[in-house]
Amino acid sequence: MRESYPPIEPHRQGLLDVGQGHQLYWESCGNPDGKPVVFLHGGPGGGSKPDHRRAFDPARYRIVLLDQRGCGHSTPHAADPDPATARAALHDNTTADLVADLERLRTHLDIDRWQVFGGSWGSTLALAYAQAHPARVTELVLRGIFTLRRWELDWYYGGGAQALFPDRWAEFLEPLPPELHASASREIIDAYHRLLHDPDPSVAERAAVAWSSWEASTITLRPREALVESFSEREFALAFARIENHYMRHSGFVAEGQLIRDADRLADIPGVIVQGRYDACTPIRTAWDLHLAWPSAELIVVDDAGHAFDEPGIQHALVTATDRFAGS
Repeated sequence: MRESYPPIEPHRQGLLDVGQGHQLYWESCGNPDGKPVVFLHGGPGGGSKPDHRRAFDPARYRIVLLDQRGCGHSTPHAADPDPATARAALHDNTTADLVADLERLRTHLDIDRWQVFGGSWGSTLALAYAQAHPARVTELVLRGIFTLRRWELDWYYGGGAQALFPDRWAEFLEPLPPELHASASREIIDAYHRLLHDPDPSVAERAAVAWSSWEASTITLRPREALVESFSEREFALAFARIENHYMRHSGFVAEGQLIRDADRLADIPGVIVQGRYDACTPIRTAWDLHLAWPSAELIVVDDAGHAFDEPGIQHALVTATDRFAGS
């Protein structure tokens, strides 16, 4: 089994003004003259983490990471104690804005073409970017495919996932009024939106922890309480929940089925799709649908994994894919 590469530190980092009041944190590590790759984190709102640097051979890759609008080290931040600043983090924060940010960053770093690597929401953004700018993408490495179709949102916020995790689902519903506990996913997502932006900080924080803990509890094949605790940290939970809820309310700011429908635009891009068989967050059906629409991409199903980036089988497949593309 392949493991991730040893920890590394950035050799360049900065804040990029992308307009509309947003400043994006970015960093570059690995070989400054290596093959460019950009890592797109999940959530949305999850931010980049040091372990994300380790999916690539630092001797062969120029590794670029960024924090998308509103989270991580980017500003304004969705967890800011000032309500106006927290709301500003969600203004002009759409998939189209994030795609444009990637082009600004690519130009800023003087990169002609790069590999695009993304998992979960990062796969959504990677697909949107590659379909908009196919000539700028050398390869796509995707994990835990998520396209925000209606059935995908219904599954996770009111459908099948609760049947697998009834105890965790009960905890997820606790901040909501009892009369909403049997509601459809749209109503649950909307109710959370109101709570996450409640003027009482304690109400917003309780909702953020419940929203974020639901995700942390369901993304691994085996429970990881330490992961749930990390997702429950106040600043992370508020940014993660507010930004993710913002995107879920708007179906990712993409048309229904758009990212599968437009997969023909990827025909000339080599790709690998890595999917956990028992992914309860983003079920395998979406990865299968993408593979049918983009048959030239290799689909790798990991039979003993869920959704998380660092589960052993997922990690093995991702590092194997980046090693394969390192010399191309």
